[in-house]
Amino acid sequence: MKPGKNLPSVVTIFGAKGDLTKRKLIPALYNLYTDSQLPPGFAIVCVDFLAEEETAFKNDLLAGVNEFSRNGQAKEEEWNEFAKHINYLQGDFMKKETFDNLKTRLEAFDAQNKKDSVHVFYFAVAPRFIEVIADALYEHELCGRDGLDRIVVEKPFGTDLDTAKKLNRFLGKRFAEKQIYRIDHYLGKEAVQNIMAFRFANYVFEPLWNRKFIDHVQISVAEEVGVGKRGGYYDGAGALRDMVQNHLLQLLCIIAMERPGFYESELIRDAKVKVLKHIRPYTPQQVLKNVIRGQYTAGNVHGTPRPAYRKEEQVQAASNTETFVAARLFIDNERWKGVPFFLRTGKSLPVQSSVITIQFKDSPHKIFKDDITPNRLVISIQPELEISLLFEAKVPGLKMKLKPVEMDFTYQDSYTETIPEAYEALLLDVLDGNPTLFMRADQVEAAWKVVMPILDTWKKYPAKELHLYKAGTWGPSAATELLKPYAKDWFRLAARGESIK
Repeated sequence: MKPGKNLPSVVTIFGAKGDLTKRKLIPALYNLYTDSQLPPGFAIVCVDFLAEEETAFKNDLLAGVNEFSRNGQAKEEEWNEFAKHINYLQGDFMKKETFDNLKTRLEAFDAQNKKDSVHVFYFAVAPRFIEVIADALYEHELCGRDGLDRIVVEKPFGTDLDTAKKLNRFLGKRFAEKQIYRIDHYLGKEAVQNIMAFRFANYVFEPLWNRKFIDHVQISVAEEVGVGKRGGYYDGAGALRDMVQNHLLQLLCIIAMERPGFYESELIRDAKVKVLKHIRPYTPQQVLKNVIRGQYTAGNVHGTPRPAYRKEEQVQAASNTETFVAARLFIDNERWKGVPFFLRTGKSLPVQSSVITIQFKDSPHKIFKDDITPNRLVISIQPELEISLLFEAKVPGLKMKLKPVEMDFTYQDSYTETIPEAYEALLLDVLDGNPTLFMRADQVEAAWKVVMPILDTWKKYPAKELHLYKAGTWGPSAATELLKPYAKDWFRLAARGESIK
């Protein structure tokens, strides 16, 4: 039985006046509603400190749907029906009466539906409120039913290994692990979910998915935006914490994991943890050799001037915080021993893109005079949702001349259905009680163990090897040098109509 479809459900959003609620959560819930994915009996309780008249609050949410929903502007009749399920609760997270009032509303909802319902508590709040709200839910007995009550916690999950362990212990004393949904929106993206299907539903690739045939793997998540108004947070986090510890390592796990026995949440999460535990730990000297950190200086992105990172709002004038990371990692197990995994992410880069490149080894059959380009499999998450395979083919004509060509699968060309946003898939999974795409406590801690030697080395040598790069470029040249001798440059997905290089 799927509780999200068969039982009444209440989604309580703490931090309802925040950007996440307006841009992501309410548009996602509205799209689920219009697609008939929410149960007939549902309610959305929006909790925030700020006093707000309910009509004005709903109008603000409607503006968010109109601006950010994948389906464009809401239809008036559908929005009016959906909005009837939303109510606003003004309250201080630090005060008992807020949770007394919330409990009253949840009990009234259950009484109205004459049955127990699923209660989801979404923490769309700053990290400092996580423990406060979690403790209040526990003390007021609002989240004590293992099978029906769930909390959703946004990243960051701690700021290092010690704080992550502390947070996990704190939550673990109050809730069962199966009640805790640690959300990483990257795992909800359609293209990311499709990697699992691509790997394990197509036998043709699995025999090749190992060190015998694969030369190296590149995982690149480029952001063309700078830090914007997030300087206060970002300057204490940096690209390693903000992107590598979660998003990029999660992508690495999906690419590198062993085949689980079944498509079952705990087996899949077990396989991901095993990958993280086999990533080779680095000494400080190995960190300096295998990890590149950079920071953008003033430049231009698409012709628009971009200030240097140190000139951004709420950033320290002498900050050494990295806005770019490139790393060479190794997984010391039978499948991947000796195969480098190159990870790259950065801000103020030329384009917004997320691309995974599986570079196969050179062909051992040297019967042709032409230089042969090794086979390459490219999985594009954004901007194009696409999977392409590069292979050699004969150029039409009288002579044997070879040229690399691509065989493409694109969502745009293959499907007419609109692609759900990541938060739609993840919120539906929470309501259904499906934790497959969410991180377990041990997985969070294993990911922190991978990056802690890097953080410790940078803390010990704060200014050493900080490479500067101009905004609008592809980062420091040292990141390209890191690829040698495996590749000359980071792979970039060709635009439609662009020739293969």
